[in-house]
Amino acid sequence: MRVAIETYGCTMNQADSDIMRGLISRYFELSNVEEADIVVVNSCGVVDYTERKIIRRIRELKALGKKVVLAGCLTRISDEALTISDSAVSPENVASVVDAVLSAQNGKKIFAERRSVDKSEFYGIKRRRMENAIAIVSISEGCMGSCSFCATRLARGRLRSFSMEGIVREVEQAVKEGFREIQLTSQDTGAYGLDRGKAMLPDLLNRISEIEGEFRVRVGMMNPQHAVRILDDLISAFSSEKIYKFIHVPVQSGDNRVLEDMRRGHTVEDYIEVVESFRKNFDDVLVSTDIIVGFPTENEESFWKSYELVKETKPDIVNITRFSPRKGTLAAKYRDIPGWIKKERSRKLTELVREVGLENNSRFAGRKLKVLVTRKGKGNTVLARTDSYRAVVTEGVLGQFMEVEIVDYRFNYLVGKPN
Repeated sequence: MRVAIETYGCTMNQADSDIMRGLISRYFELSNVEEADIVVVNSCGVVDYTERKIIRRIRELKALGKKVVLAGCLTRISDEALTISDSAVSPENVASVVDAVLSAQNGKKIFAERRSVDKSEFYGIKRRRMENAIAIVSISEGCMGSCSFCATRLARGRLRSFSMEGIVREVEQAVKEGFREIQLTSQDTGAYGLDRGKAMLPDLLNRISEIEGEFRVRVGMMNPQHAVRILDDLISAFSSEKIYKFIHVPVQSGDNRVLEDMRRGHTVEDYIEVVESFRKNFDDVLVSTDIIVGFPTENEESFWKSYELVKETKPDIVNITRFSPRKGTLAAKYRDIPGWIKKERSRKLTELVREVGLENNSRFAGRKLKVLVTRKGKGNTVLARTDSYRAVVTEGVLGQFMEVEIVDYRFNYLVGKPN
């Protein structure tokens, strides 16, 4: 029997697919979707649009005569996706994917109850795609938050930090296998260890930095309230050459009143302190943040506070999301803002982000930078990353460290010429 995996959403889903791919390959033939008898759809439910897209995709696969095993977040938050699938395996039960595939084949739908599993134990089972130089490593699952708009916390549950020893072993193995960029992923990397009584992200980064070999580590999203509490230790850990000077700190709004309604647990000032502290300590830091436009309690003044915050702090990447109510969340009970208002606010913020990106990248024109080639690009080009994780389009070989001269730039990447 031939089985394929289709993955949507975040890097944690990609890491889960690596585990499922390894387990499935022990019993079945892995194939592309076109030739598969059964397709595992590793789903994302972060916004309503994505949920609807994946449900349409499941129906398409079923119409083609394929069995569908639903995996990922929609298993916990979408009754419709569950109903139309032939079986399901939730995020914390990825080890049961073979049973789910067999049940789909036999026409018996199964769905396991929640369990607590340490995914670092699967480091020897994972089967990664060898199409780039990147290995994704999960360090925890779930979160400590109670955001009023988020359905992912309903799907992933409360924080469960994985074994530091297991994580270090997985990174060591990935480096030995030739991967040169290690992406540490979690719903909130800054919360790592809090369920065990201590914030342990800096300790983890220090341990990983001791691993032999030339590689780089990208630390995934960390919420401001956790980053600010470990700021000194975090900056110390980031001083290692092996850690990209990249921070993804989602502020979500520039108005503290809206942040309270979102139940984010941090203030605008927390975000600013983290960004300013990193920039003070490192020559170049790539700052990424997230902003939701059109949250139900966001008025015109609130929006312009978000706009001014971007103008003031000049983040390099801003992931802009128009609010959409998610079933089961507190914010879904609020009166929604008209779509045209969200669209207009999103347009204005997007224009500013492009202006800021061009301004930020212009200062690299003519400079020579060390980069790591991580992905194939279009034609003969590749995507490389500077020590601060800035994207550079150039020519080179996957996994290669090299020097380039920046000959051009766009708002979201640099153009480099190999030296």
